[in-house]
Amino acid sequence: MRKLYRSRKDVRLAGVLGGLAEHLGVDSTLLRFVFVVSAIASFGLMALLYILAIFIFPKEPLNGPTGVGAAKGVNA
Repeated sequence: MRKLYRSRKDVRLAGVLGGLAEHLGVDSTLLRFVFVVSAIASFGLMALLYILAIFIFPKEPLNGPTGVGAAKGVNA
C-alpha cells in the first residue's frame, strides 16, 4: 500500500492536492478545480481541511517514496 505524501513536483501552495492526485491517479488540475468549487460550496470548510492536511501529510522523500532516502527514513 502506497503512503500519501505532499508532492514535491506538483506544487501550487503546499503540495497537498498534487500528492493526493498522484496517490489517486487523477489529473491534479481536475482535483484542484473540484477542490475550489467544494471550498466555495462548503463556505471555507475545505480550506480548513487543506490547512490541516498540510500538517498531517508528510512531504514526499527527496528520492521518491521507494528511494534510498525513504528506506533510511530521510524526510528532508
